[in-house]
Amino acid sequence: MAFAILQIISILLNVAITIIIVQAIMSWLLAFNVINLQNDIVRAIWTTLDALTAPIYNPIRKIMPDFGAIDLTPMVVIIAIIILQDAILPPIAQALLG
Repeated sequence: MAFAILQIISILLNVAITIIIVQAIMSWLLAFNVINLQNDIVRAIWTTLDALTAPIYNPIRKIMPDFGAIDLTPMVVIIAIIILQDAILPPIAQALLG
C-alpha cells in the first residue's frame, strides 16, 4: 500500500514538472508573439496552466528578489521537486518498505 502511494506521489511530481515546462515554453511563445491570447484555445490552455501553477509560484515569488523580465520561479520549483524526488522520497520509501 505504501509503495503504491509513493508511486502515485512520484507520478504526480513528474506531471507537475511537465506542466511547469509546458507553461514556460508557452510563456516564451507568447513573449515572442509566436502565439497570442486572442485565440480561444491558447487562452484556455494558458488560463488552465496559470491556475495550476499560481498556487505554487506565488509564495516563492514573494521570497525571491525581482529580476525584472526574468522569472526564475519555475526553475526553483523544478529544482525543489527534483530534490524531493531524489533526496527525500527514497529514504521514506526505504523506511516504509524496508
